[in-house]
Formats: sequence, structure tokens, C-alpha cells
Amino acid sequence: MPYLSIGAVTYLGYIIPLSSVAAKLIVVAIIWIFAATNIVGVRLGAVVMRWLAVLKIGLLAAIMLWAVLLQRGDWSNFLPLVAQRPGSDPLIGALAGSLVAAFFSFGGWWDVSKLGGEVQNPSRTLPRALAYGVITVTVVYMLTSAVFLYLVPAERVTSADAFASQAGEVLFGRTGGVIFSVIVIISVLGSLEAVVMSAPRVYFAMARDQLFLPAAAALHPRFKTPTRAIMLQAGLATLLALSGSFNQIIAYFIFITVVFIALTVAAVFVLRKKYPDAPAFRVPGYPFTPLLFLIFVTALLSLLAMQNPLQAFFGVAVVGLGALVYRYIFNKRDVFKP
Repeated sequence: MPYLSIGAVTYLGYIIPLSSVAAKLIVVAIIWIFAATNIVGVRLGAVVMRWLAVLKIGLLAAIMLWAVLLQRGDWSNFLPLVAQRPGSDPLIGALAGSLVAAFFSFGGWWDVSKLGGEVQNPSRTLPRALAYGVITVTVVYMLTSAVFLYLVPAERVTSADAFASQAGEVLFGRTGGVIFSVIVIISVLGSLEAVVMSAPRVYFAMARDQLFLPAAAALHPRFKTPTRAIMLQAGLATLLALSGSFNQIIAYFIFITVVFIALTVAAVFVLRKKYPDAPAFRVPGYPFTPLLFLIFVTALLSLLAMQNPLQAFFGVAVVGLGALVYRYIFNKRDVFKP
């Protein structure tokens, strides 16, 4: 949530020069505006997310066609396909950095599962949503990346934060940089809306099961939304947004996020053994598919730890400290009961 807001403001700074203070204030404002939207109701949040997605994909498709039809790029930018360019990082370091970027770009698909309690026929709907969503994002991301590389060769990329703006300048000059920045802002805001909608449901569900502060389970008397859970999420996001840069927050979050994804998949083995007849834990290709996933995730974690050992340590340390606090409170969870 905080890194998405910071990412949007980074591109806004390409359009309108912003001081560091102004940028932080806009980041905080974005977080709370989207929080307020979801407090008003799930339907309003869904409408905002849907139209942002339609607008984003439509604009990207138009840009792709415009770039290729007008032949504004050069296909030789893709060659050599595999080569270490001058000044490049060593292979392991570069691979780790690229995997972080790719994981962040494709990430977020797991948030769909957080809405399972509010979905009709989740055993049928959620797998389809996950599969179709990941396939759609993969296709769009690969096509967009290919067009950007077609427009701007890798050696001319001056900023990882504003690569899209450079591609826009090739198409339309300075105006193109602004246009592409707007497209990225719309894309990021759509992702932010999805996170704001899904993440507080975790606090809400835990509180409802008496595993978290009971206040987080409270629903708004009019809108019937988990208002306090949403405000808690927005408050934590605000603190993180004010405490670091985009890259620092990403490095802090990514490692521990991947760890928990791995633990979730590993739990399938435990649950299948404990509840062999439960249909909820069936997995196509079991046990090979989850095992293959865990192998790739282990490799990713190794690369991430080598690339950013300090951030990985802090991420694990904070979660470990939280686990100790939670265990203490969980053992005395009577204090949570109203």
C-alpha cells in the first residue's frame, strides 16, 4: 500500500515538480482518499477499481499500436538477447534485482484470496479469478515491456523509476512523457485500490475469530464495511510511507512476503495429511506442482537475501517480534473479548 502510493507520486513528480515534503503529503492523501472510498462501500471501491483497470488496459493497448504502426522504435534493441552490457552488475546481483522487479510487477494475485469470505461459491470463483488474473497480467506486462524496449534501448534508460516516461518521449516528445506518466499513475492507483479493498479483510476476519483486537471486527453502522480495519491499514501504510523511499520499502516487504507465500503453499502438505478428504485442499498435479513452486521460491529467497541482506533481516526481525507479541496476547486472548 505505501509503496504503490509512493510509486504513483514518483511519476506525478515527472509531470509536476514536487519537493520531498509535498510528495510525502500527496502520498498520505492518496492513502486516505482510497481508504475513505472503501469505507463508503465495497461497491464504490469495485467501481473505481474496474474503471481504472479498463482505462489502464485501453490506454496501454492504444500506445502499443501507436508505437508499432508508426514504427517509432527499433527491433534491434532486442539484440543481443543475452549479453552483459558495459557497466552491468554481476549476473547473480542483476538476477536478484530483476526478480524483485518482476515479482513486484506480477505480485498481488494472492490478495484475491483475502476476499474469499465475501465471494459466492469461492471454491469455483477464486481459482478462476486467480488463473485468469495472472494470465491477463502476464500478457499485458510482457507486451508492454516489449514495446518499451522497442522504443528505448536498455543502455539509454536513465532511471528505473521513470522508464515509461522515456518511452513516451520517443513517441510524443515531452508531451509523451507526461502521457505515459499519467498511464502509469492510473495503473498504480488501480493496484492500490485492490490492496486497500483486500488487506483490511485479514484484520477483520482475525478479529471476528477473536484472534485480533475486537475493534477491528466492527462494521460501519451505515455502510457495513470494516471501517476500523481499513483505518488501521491506512494508518500503518502512512507510517511506512513517511519512513522510507520506494526502493527501501519494497526491499523491506518483498523478502518476508515471499516467505509467507512459501509457508502458505507448504501448508498444503500439512493440511492434506491432516484432512485427506477435505476438497478445499485439493491441488492439480499434487504433490509436484506445490513442490516445484517451493523450489522456485527457495531460489528466489536465496537471491533476495544475497542482494539485500539487511532489508531481509529487518523484515524477518519485525515479523518475528510481532509473532512473539502475538503469541503473548493469543495466550491471554481473554483480554480481547468484549
